[in-house]
Amino acid sequence: VQLQASEGGLVQAGGSLRLSCAASGQTFRSYVMGWFRQAPGKERDFVAAISWSGGRTSYADSVKGRLTISRDNAKNTVYLQMNSLKPEDTAVYYCAAAREITIVPGSYDYWGQGTQVTVSS
Repeated sequence: VQLQASEGGLVQAGGSLRLSCAASGQTFRSYVMGWFRQAPGKERDFVAAISWSGGRTSYADSVKGRLTISRDNAKNTVYLQMNSLKPEDTAVYYCAAAREITIVPGSYDYWGQGTQVTVSS
C-alpha cells in the first residue's frame, strides 16, 4: 500500500482544514487507517483511526469534537476534517495503514510522506 497525503496549509486559529490521503492498491479497504502528527522536537502522536468499514473510530482526547476521520473505500481515500483549529495543532501530519485500530505508531505498516499544518494565533 502506498499512501499519498494532500498538501496541508496555513490556517488561522479557529479555522478549518481537510486533509486527504489517497492509497494505491486494492487492499485499501482491508486496512485500518490512522492519522498521526509530529510537532518539532516531539514524538509522533496518535490523532485518529478508522476501521476498514468506517463503523468504528478512535480519537486522541486532545482532538475529540474538533477533528473527524472518515474514509471512502470506493476512492481509496481517508480524510481528516479539522475544525476549530488551535496553534497547538501545528505539526506534520501523517496518514498510516494498520491491521487493527491502535494508537501505537510502530503497529502501522505503511506511512504517507507527511504534510505540514500550521495554525497561526
